[in-house]
Amino acid sequence: MDKKHQFETEAIRTQLERSQYLEHSCPLYLTSSFVFDDAEDMRASFAEEKDRDIYSRYSNPNSSEFIDKVCKMEGAEDGFAFASGMAAVFSTFAALLNSGDHILSARSVFGATHSLLTNFFPKWNITHSFFKIDELDTIDELITPETKVIYAESPTNPGVDILDLEVLGRIAKKHNLILIIDNCFASPYLQQPIKFGADLVIHSGTKLMDGQGRVLAGITVGSKELVDKIYRFSRITGPALSPFNAWVLSKSLETLAVRVDRHCENALKLAEFLEKHAKVNWVKYPFLKSHPKYEIAKRQMKAGGCVVAFEVKGGVEEGRKFFDSIKLLSLSANLGDSRSIVTHPASTTHSKLSVEERLSVGITDGSVRVSVGLEHIDDIIGDIEQALE
Repeated sequence: MDKKHQFETEAIRTQLERSQYLEHSCPLYLTSSFVFDDAEDMRASFAEEKDRDIYSRYSNPNSSEFIDKVCKMEGAEDGFAFASGMAAVFSTFAALLNSGDHILSARSVFGATHSLLTNFFPKWNITHSFFKIDELDTIDELITPETKVIYAESPTNPGVDILDLEVLGRIAKKHNLILIIDNCFASPYLQQPIKFGADLVIHSGTKLMDGQGRVLAGITVGSKELVDKIYRFSRITGPALSPFNAWVLSKSLETLAVRVDRHCENALKLAEFLEKHAKVNWVKYPFLKSHPKYEIAKRQMKAGGCVVAFEVKGGVEEGRKFFDSIKLLSLSANLGDSRSIVTHPASTTHSKLSVEERLSVGITDGSVRVSVGLEHIDDIIGDIEQALE
């Protein structure tokens, strides 16, 4: 990425040109539409002879500032901001795929993304195959003449498994496929998939980008050619991010680095505690040395992220006791919040998957996902410890 300053500085100093009021911080542009000087100005704007805002479903100054920041963080040429993370996932696929096309996806993906691939895209004759995240050498044999996209998350949701992005990038380039990476768990601060060969990067801005559980948002960034297709699909179908939420997110990105540093510091300490606990079967965290892809994680990530996965001994009943005994942490399905959250994936985020599908990606009835927040680590560990006991 050709940038003049460090990541943290770009996050704070990337902003729109100031108006005549010389505001220090970008103002809110709560308007649905924009006016024109005359008939010729209106014609030229709609003919795209001018680069300007027309209607907030297409673009808005607040959305543009948010997109510009994420593009600089990810090393992307362009982007489009959406009303939610899943709006970004769906619109990205829908804009790029035609009936008869084939998606090659990692088996370990978010539950709603799995449902999109298995329940909805087949209605439009868009097919898929899954590859195992620890068997990337089998991907070549799964590629067909109809394959157009390789899709993956790293780290994965909820098992925080790691995929080698460089290997995926080489495979995609070899077969002239579009590589799309969901970078939500890492955030652009910890990982930039475009460096490893990704064509597009997707985020749920609802998570670490916002960081305080306030707004829903999504964004896709990448090559200008591909983003233009996504933009033209999205300006017609209307999944655009609201100006207010874009403004919130743009301000949130100014503190992304300092927040994620604390998230990662707390998460590693919690993972190390859980690894020694007698009532825990296993623990997964990318920067634990016991993680099977620890070396890959160290190579492509700055730190391990905010999510720790583990399994409570004793199955369903002990798991239920654990969740019912939590006092301080929140029982919720979100992540990346300043507040620590414990989630039971089998009954929430991945409940629409069959038992067999969940087990195939390591989600057992006793699996727990902790989004480690910004509270004092002693209090986070204390609550989980008393719940386990």
